[in-house]
Amino acid sequence: MISWERSINIKSAQEIEIMREAGRINAEALRATVALIEPGVTTAELNAAFEAVQKRYEVYSPFKNYPGPYPYPASICTSVNEELVHGIPGKRKLVEGDIVSIDAGTVYKGFVGDMSVTIGVGKVSPETERLIKVTEHALKVAISNMVPENTTGDVGYAVQTYVENQGYQVTRTYTGHGVGRKMHEGPQMPNYGKPGRGMRLREGMTIALEPMVLVGTSETVVKADQWTVASADGSLTAHFEHTVAITADGPQILTLLSEN
Repeated sequence: MISWERSINIKSAQEIEIMREAGRINAEALRATVALIEPGVTTAELNAAFEAVQKRYEVYSPFKNYPGPYPYPASICTSVNEELVHGIPGKRKLVEGDIVSIDAGTVYKGFVGDMSVTIGVGKVSPETERLIKVTEHALKVAISNMVPENTTGDVGYAVQTYVENQGYQVTRTYTGHGVGRKMHEGPQMPNYGKPGRGMRLREGMTIALEPMVLVGTSETVVKADQWTVASADGSLTAHFEHTVAITADGPQILTLLSEN
């Protein structure tokens, strides 16, 4: 189970800039990791590539040794096909047609950058490609709603409505979350909700938005390793995430390589 620090931590402009650098380093490490994805590569090799970039910057992942049934053993999560989140890197070799979600975090000067992407391995089916595109667009929908005076329910409703109109489901069990000095802060940010409900968004909040989309049922199961979360019916899943700051000038994505 994910542990939560429930308090809402409003960030100063200076703290947001530190988080932007944490996010930039994280994005650079993730880009190097994604570049290795091809049939035959193991998920452990992806983890090693990510750690190599972090080592250059003398930073570390908040994922490694994260408390749970046993401490999380890696610096990234690699979730393949029906695995939605928290897949543990290991000996598994990626094969043509797989999709793999890589969830990655970096701590820089005490602040966390957190993001994820879902990538096809080699040539994937049109149906798989569509799932990836819908999930990535769901993240854009969430980001566009990250403005002061909106509520967490407004954001969740926008994501849910878009995803369900595309014929897919969002998980009710796992959510986005506030992020900052801790990887999991308040508020929780579900990918479903009702307009006007939930917590009101304020300038200085920094939140990891992460649409988690399933082709079949919204129900999930936890595998025997006690970390990997998969769709209950074995159907495909996808996951995208950015850390976003709420500002008077609109939402700012903090997990980018550049301003572009």
